[in-house]
This record gives sequence, C-alpha cells and structure tokens, in this order.
Amino acid sequence: MDFEFNQVPEYWMNGSAGLTHFMTALSALFPDGEKFFVDSTRAVRNDPKLADPYMQKEISAFIGQEAMHSKEHVGFNQSANFYGHDVKGLEKKTNTVIQTFRKGFLKVAKPFGITQEMIDLTATTALEHFTATIASQLLRNEEIQIKMTDETMYRLWMWHAVEENEHKAVVYDVFETLYGRGPKAYVLRNTALVVAMAALFCTQSYFVYSLLKNDNKLNAKELGSIFKYGYSLKHGIITGMIPELVDYFRPGFHPNDHDTNALLARWKEKLGFNTH
Repeated sequence: MDFEFNQVPEYWMNGSAGLTHFMTALSALFPDGEKFFVDSTRAVRNDPKLADPYMQKEISAFIGQEAMHSKEHVGFNQSANFYGHDVKGLEKKTNTVIQTFRKGFLKVAKPFGITQEMIDLTATTALEHFTATIASQLLRNEEIQIKMTDETMYRLWMWHAVEENEHKAVVYDVFETLYGRGPKAYVLRNTALVVAMAALFCTQSYFVYSLLKNDNKLNAKELGSIFKYGYSLKHGIITGMIPELVDYFRPGFHPNDHDTNALLARWKEKLGFNTH
C-alpha cells in the first residue's frame, strides 16, 4: 500500500495518548507476529495433502497479504519511534515471547507426538482467529473509527482489518486438511487458543503500560479512555470480541461461520481498495 507516515501526529487517536498507545501496542505485535504466521504456513505448504491448486493459491495470497501488513506496520512503528516511543524495543520483545512459548509448548506437547510444525501452525490458526475477530470489530465499531482522526492511520487499520477477514479461513483450512477434526486436533487447537490469548493479552497490556509510563501518561484519564473503548461492555472493542472468540471452542467451528462478506464489500467500496 506504501502508506506515508511522515505526517502522522504523535497522538493520532483524536489527541488521546491512551488510545494511541493502545493501538501502537497492537502494532508492535505485528511485524514479528505476522512473520511467524508466514513462516508457519510456508513450513507445511509443500505437504502433498495441500497440493490442490486452489489451496495453494489461497496460501500464496495469505503470505503476500501478511508480508505487506508487516511492512506497513514497520513503517508506522518507525514513525512512533521518531516521537521517542521505543516501539522497536517492543517488537524485539514480541519475538522473545513467540520463541519462548514455541519452545515451552513443545516441551509439554512432544511426549504426545506433537511436532514443532504442528505447534506453530495451530498457534497461527488461533492467532488468526484473534486478528480476524478484532478486525471485524474495528470494521463495525463506529466509535473507535471516529477516534481515528488521522486519515493515514484510519486507512491503515481499516485496510488491515479488511484483509484479515479476507483470509481468515486460510490457515484454519490448512490445519484441518493436515490434521483433520478428530479429538487430538480439537484439543490441540483449543489449547493453543487459550495459551495464545493469555500470552497476547499479557504482552499487549505490558506494551501499553510501558508506552504510557515512558511517556509520563500513566494516569487515570488515559487508563479510563483505554477501559472505555477497549474493555467496557458498551463501547469496548475487546469485550465485543468475546462471543466470536468463545465460538472457536465449538466442535465443528469454522471461521466462515461468521459471515463478513457484506461487511467487507461495504468497506472495499468505501476505501476504494481492490485487496485480493
């Protein structure tokens, strides 16, 4: 997309340091997180079970989109560094968290015949469900959208949200094609979701705390704005995700059970994007 971040203001969420740092903390997760998604999928794409041309086309599109997301968020993160916010350091911590959980999960799961490739792919499946779910909330939550008063950042996040929903089922389909829907696969994918969500929540929350503290903005006003638009029952984007996140545990679940086709069509027209 080649967004230009040179003119993005420091507090681009309607002047709110709390909301800006909340979103920046999410952005700090993406470069290494999405590289992990790409690497996990590439590691298995040559399996004979995935030889179907349509499946290969979807995998290629997924890898291309995720690589582009990483590129653009690196660009934004660098612009945040310009204002003195150590997002580069947070990116490095993201990779540390990923590698720590990869190795720890393998130690526990290896005696049950679970390989590193299985762990990486099922973690990607779980995290892709998270990104698709928060993306659909971004596309529906008008109060959050209104707070994105900088046009560049508004278009960045809405573009990213559209594409996350476009490919939300790709890695899930890869996982099911390789490992089926039996009890072992069911337990593995659900365990991965619980572990991944716990790690994600703790890491992103720490990033928000770190950004606020280092910016001397760790106060009731900024924390209140984060609570209102992140976690309150009426406005919160995270609390709005809960029903769809929980549905992942349902036997027979598939990402396309949550139909976002009409939502995506509206946003593609609104943004003027041909994204896939």
